[in-house]
Amino acid sequence: MLLKHTPKEIKERNALTINPAKTCQPIGAMYAALGIHGCLPHSHGSQGCCSYHRSALTRHYKEPVMAGTSSFTEGASVFGGQANLIQAINNIFTVYNPDIIAIHTTCLSETIGDDVNQIVGKAVEENKVPEGKRIMYCSTPSYIGSHVTGFSNMVEGIIREFPVSTGTKNRKINIIPGWVEPSDMREIKALAKTMGVEIIMFPDTSDVMDAPQTGTHEFYPRGGTTIAQLEAAGDAKYTLALGKYCSEAGAIALENKCGIKFKTLDLPIGISATDRFISTLSNIAGIPVPQSITDERGRLVDMITDMQQYLYCKKVALWGDPDQLIALTEFLLDLDAKPAFVVSGTPGKYFMERMEQLLGKDMGGAKVQNGSCADMFLMHQWIKNEGCDLLLGNTYGKYIARDENIPFVRMGFPIYDRVGHSYFPTVGYKGAMYMLEKILGVLMDKQDADSSEEAFELVM
Repeated sequence: MLLKHTPKEIKERNALTINPAKTCQPIGAMYAALGIHGCLPHSHGSQGCCSYHRSALTRHYKEPVMAGTSSFTEGASVFGGQANLIQAINNIFTVYNPDIIAIHTTCLSETIGDDVNQIVGKAVEENKVPEGKRIMYCSTPSYIGSHVTGFSNMVEGIIREFPVSTGTKNRKINIIPGWVEPSDMREIKALAKTMGVEIIMFPDTSDVMDAPQTGTHEFYPRGGTTIAQLEAAGDAKYTLALGKYCSEAGAIALENKCGIKFKTLDLPIGISATDRFISTLSNIAGIPVPQSITDERGRLVDMITDMQQYLYCKKVALWGDPDQLIALTEFLLDLDAKPAFVVSGTPGKYFMERMEQLLGKDMGGAKVQNGSCADMFLMHQWIKNEGCDLLLGNTYGKYIARDENIPFVRMGFPIYDRVGHSYFPTVGYKGAMYMLEKILGVLMDKQDADSSEEAFELVM
């Protein structure tokens, strides 16, 4: 159903969220777990919950997502799911033989109060975990936070289980990439390789959620961070956390466990954030930035120079995950565009603080909101009242784009109605060029569609 009925009058809401700009924690936890090699995610709750989490990821990445479930029934919902989880652990290792099981909770198991740490300990005591196999876990109740929170919690679970400090540094740099596409993780690794910097990235969904079609089914694709790499992360020289919401908690946990210093950076989306990432990586590693990367930046600058006249003062509406929105907002400002409306359903004070740093204390006239009542309904009301030139966000904006006849570039998670987005990076200088081309393309398509016969130009 389209949104023609959305009223212009905005009324204060304290307890009602309409079409939220987020989804639930376990989806993020499942995505993070898939970035570990040989890992099978496990949803400690009902079959319906697990099916939703798997389908959300499958629809976005167009890849089969495997996961187990504790299959709660009425009995487990009342008396607890310990027996279900122990049986599931035994079945999964016996039938599917993963190297790791990554358990995340759901609303149901959190409400009943299951202690996953205790249950896993009991499974080990009862010899349900074969030698050499591992279990990691995290708490992800869907009634708080968002999929971003779930991703962060599973990263903490990875760190709790794997990295160890031997006392001998390996001089590598850990990178926690945050929730980005597999292509983004591949691009970050490529940039580090070009610089000659040895990194350990975790999680890493490249060659997992975009595995090549070989004609042979691989239950556990060859991608993902290995156990050996995760253990070696405890001896790294430094950690870079990309995105405060998705990655910083993991970096803090790693510092507390292994004494590794860290720095939190914005996701390297756009020119300024990528500059900071490249400079920081260069300084920590003590390696100069190679000419090839400088040339790549120069091509982006040239592209911005050519396109700036078309983007100047264009009003943009953005929604999605806070780490991505922060970097996208800065990139739009670098292009002389105007972030007009910004909505993130993920709670946390830092988002508003960072947006104030970027936009100014008055938010530069922009309307910005995050948390429980920051939703697509509010976004649509803002647009109805004030209008905008471009929509930038996930698939859920397509109804607004259709109703208001506004150009729309799909970005972030989830994107259900297009194919191929996960194969093209948005991070780094190459990613910025890709985004620029898409943004200018839809704006010029709109100009062509609305122009008269007399104004329909071959060269724009």
